[in-house]
Parts: sequence; C-alpha cells; structure tokens
Amino acid sequence: MEKTKSRPKTGNGRSGGAKAFFSQYVGQIAFLGLLFVVLSFGTGNFLTSQNLINVMRQISTNMYVSCALTMILITGGIDLSTGSVMALSGMVAGYMSLAGLPFWLCALCGVLSGTLSGFISGFIISSTSLPPFIVTYSMQSVLRGMVFVITSANVLRLTDDAFIAFGGGSLGIVPYPVIYMIVVIVITYLIVNRTQLGRHMYATGGNVKAAQYAGIRVKWVRRFIYMASGTMAALAGLVYTSRSTSMQPALGTGMEMDAIAAVVLGGTSMGGGQGGIFGTILGVLIIGFINNGLNLLRMNSYWQYICKGIVILIAVYLDDVKNKRMLRAVGK
Repeated sequence: MEKTKSRPKTGNGRSGGAKAFFSQYVGQIAFLGLLFVVLSFGTGNFLTSQNLINVMRQISTNMYVSCALTMILITGGIDLSTGSVMALSGMVAGYMSLAGLPFWLCALCGVLSGTLSGFISGFIISSTSLPPFIVTYSMQSVLRGMVFVITSANVLRLTDDAFIAFGGGSLGIVPYPVIYMIVVIVITYLIVNRTQLGRHMYATGGNVKAAQYAGIRVKWVRRFIYMASGTMAALAGLVYTSRSTSMQPALGTGMEMDAIAAVVLGGTSMGGGQGGIFGTILGVLIIGFINNGLNLLRMNSYWQYICKGIVILIAVYLDDVKNKRMLRAVGK
C-alpha cells in the first residue's frame, strides 16, 4: 500500500493556549487592527455605536454562510451554490407568507428548502467522483434559474410584520440577526472542536483515503456538511429578505465569493485539513470592515469587487506558501 503524507492539522482549537492562538492568527489580527485604525481616522462616523451595530448586522448573513463553508473547506470541498440557496429560501418563504400562512411555517419551509438543496449536492458529491466545484456550480445555476422562472423575475413585497421583524427587529440595541450569528458561531465551534464529527472532518480533509481506512464514514460527513451549508444559506436568505422587506430574484448573487474570501482569509486551507471557526470570524470581520469603509468613503460599489478579488488572491497565495512550508517541515 502506498504511503501518503497527511497535511498537519492546525486551527482546530484542541491544542495550545493563548500564545499559540495569537501566533496562528497574528496576521489576521494585525490586519484587522490596522483596518480598524485607518477607518477610525479616515472616516468621520466609523467609530460610532450606530455604525458598529450596523456592521454587525450586515456581516451576520456572511457569518452564517462562512461558518458552514469553514466545515466544507476543512474537508477539502467547496460550495458555490449558497447565493442561489438564499434566493430559493427567500422565495419559498415569501410566497407562503403572501398566501397568508403563519411566519413560523414559512420560515421552516424556507430553511428546509435550503437543507434539501444541500442534501442533494452532498449526496451527488459523496456518491460520485464529480468534483464539488462542478456539482455546486451546477446547483447554483439550476436554483437561480428556478427562482427567476417561478417569480418571472419579479420582486415579492413582504406584508407580514412577524416576517419583517425576524431580520429587522432587535432585542434592545442588539439586532436579531446578531443574536442568530452568535448562536451559529457557538454551534459551529462545538461541532468542529468538541465532537467526533469535527475530528472526522479534519481527517477527511487531511487524507481522505486514510480516513476511509480508519473506518470514518466519509460519505455521511460530506452529506452532513453540505446539508449544514444549505441550512445556513437558507437562514441567511430569510434574514436578508426580512431586512429588505422584499424578496428579489437576484438575492445572494456573489455571496459565495464573500464567504470564500472570509474563510480563506481566516486561515482555512482550500486544500482541506486545516482551519477553524476563530479564523473565520476574523475573516468575516475584515471583509465587513472593508465593505463598510468603502461605503463610508462613498467609493463606487464596483471597487468592493476589486478589493475582495485582491483579498482572495492574496489569501490563497499566502495559504499556498504556508502549506508548502508545512510540507517541507514534515519532510524534514
């Protein structure tokens, strides 16, 4: 049997203390701090409580998707369908709401539509040799087309106060989406760092054949993470639809790029076997501050695409350099 070297796993939060944590994320922490200082002095209202609350509200949808995408990248996969799943969820819940059904049922069906979409992607990926990139890109196209066909590209205006409050309301000064975000982060952390499933994710991403020989049910791991991704994307779609009080067929377009940028920027390797939720939190904050800063500086929105593209390229390059160094260290 041919021996293969498994990638050294980092960022799983199960070893080391505060010093190890800081050394692992020193680059992200330093960049986030620099960005915070520059925006504080470069804009007049960045450091206001209202703006910071708005930033937290705005990044919440990206955080839901990024938490699930962290698990997918840890296993060596990718999900490009999240934006379309957001639109599907918003459409399902929106039509049901306009039909007069109670919000809890609309929300449940919206989330289940995302979970089902994720299950289909995960089932195909785990049962065939098709690359996750191809499967999820195809799912992205199919779902987006379905949304445009069913809605005839028309916007759905919400009228249910309970639906609107779901993403637009707050508990005191804390918006509901921020509360959901905290819950999602905690659940993701517990799954990744405190369960056997989390250990199996790292093992699958580090060396899938070795994981299979060890008795890990790789197929079920993959199906779970894509179902989780669909569920989180559906939640993001419901929150976004609620906040905007309407469902737009183009909802979520490009969302997967924001999530990938945040997760990779947070240190999760696109090659699998490495990463963690803490890095993803830092990555989401960085992307959120960049978007907010450009808005406050009244720059053309197209600059956001340029900046995020550069950030993704730099993050992937640094990830590649880090992996090569680790492999050389293991070889020695």
